[in-house]
Amino acid sequence: MILPDSTATPLRGGPTLRWGVLAPGGIATDWVAAMHANTDQRVVAVASRSADRAAEFAQKHGIERSYGSYDQLVADPGVDIVYIAAPNVFHQPLALLAIAAGKHVLIEKPLGIDAADAQVIVDAARAAGVFAMEAMWTRFLPQTTIIAQLLAQGELGDVAMVTADFGANFGAPSGQPVFDPAMGGGSLRDIGIYPVWFSQFVLGASSAAVATGQMLASGVDAQAAVILDHATGAQAVLHTTMLADTPTEARISGTRARVEVRTPFYAPNGFAFVRDEERIEFTDGTGLRGREGLAFQTTAIAQHIAAGRTEAPEHPLDTSLTVLRTLDGLRGQIEAQG
Repeated sequence: MILPDSTATPLRGGPTLRWGVLAPGGIATDWVAAMHANTDQRVVAVASRSADRAAEFAQKHGIERSYGSYDQLVADPGVDIVYIAAPNVFHQPLALLAIAAGKHVLIEKPLGIDAADAQVIVDAARAAGVFAMEAMWTRFLPQTTIIAQLLAQGELGDVAMVTADFGANFGAPSGQPVFDPAMGGGSLRDIGIYPVWFSQFVLGASSAAVATGQMLASGVDAQAAVILDHATGAQAVLHTTMLADTPTEARISGTRARVEVRTPFYAPNGFAFVRDEERIEFTDGTGLRGREGLAFQTTAIAQHIAAGRTEAPEHPLDTSLTVLRTLDGLRGQIEAQG
């Protein structure tokens, strides 16, 4: 068997956008660095509630303009699209601010702190006719585009099981938003969204969900073990934790073959397609690894906007809402366990 070719949008040579960044934190640092190093896309403005912090970020990344208020950036006529990298609880207000100014938006995961919160963003973006997407960068990686084709072509047969885990040791709660319920923290929202999204990417929305887990004294979920059932009879077995580093692997097992995605499954790397005695390896040939893979979504978005689309067919807004509804239910079960 010959694997399909990747359908990932080329990193260079396509349409470009003038990006603005709201909230220059850690993920924004990696996102800008990945995009500037590997694509023709450019950030032209950054805003923070601290003018000094915005200016420092702009100088570090070669960004033309910096602002000490979010309102100033969204009013900038030279900005086409706004990347929102603030803590979870601020995703909705900042997205609405940008949308009201007529800007396209890319919003870090999760789209909102819950499905109801995210629905407000979705409704506003659709009413304004602007492009909006949750930054589920894994969907745009070359390996994911090939796996999507294998699934669509039925090469795995009927999928019976999906497994995925994502665990990272966040250390002691020292002011990190992930440990603060008021900031929309918790393992499920922060990193558990990856295995839940992966399961939905393969199997679609689940028909039933069971979760058991652990709550921290601060009031956020620390870890969760999850089983998702599907109408086809398929199941997903998922795990997330912010107490320890885990393999971060993913597997799809079907009646004809299986796919084993290398660690970390959410970043550019590769996978093995296994059928009977046949094992075919795919390795991402771009050389990008880890958070460098954040670049792929940016060129895809530029292509979609140039084509007049307001949502990405690979990761539409309804997909984000369905994932959030699942996360809401899982988190509710763990909170009820105390």
